[in-house]
Amino acid sequence: QVQLVESGGGLVQPGGSLRLSCAASGSIFSLNAMAWYRQAPGNQRELVAAITSGGRPNYADSVKGRFIISRDNAKKMVYLQMNSLKPEDTAVYYCTLKGYRDYWGQGTQVTVSS
Repeated sequence: QVQLVESGGGLVQPGGSLRLSCAASGSIFSLNAMAWYRQAPGNQRELVAAITSGGRPNYADSVKGRFIISRDNAKKMVYLQMNSLKPEDTAVYYCTLKGYRDYWGQGTQVTVSS
């Protein structure tokens, strides 16, 4: 049984930064890849960043160089540091654990606006 609890979303100005956090339960956490997805109104769900159990990251081209995904297996936490934010980053962001099935957080709203 896996539970994911997200925090850190909110309103930020263009060019600003925001850090999303995801707290995971379950003893299998350290063995699983994790990912952040986002979905904006009228758009398909988009994979933003992923990280393997060993800590290897991968990024969508749209966020490469601006976002950083990381994990702390001892704390069962996954983070998404978002820098140089743009209005087009506005979306609901979801934390996901990749396993025999995908587990999803509740989603947190990120709004980038002046």
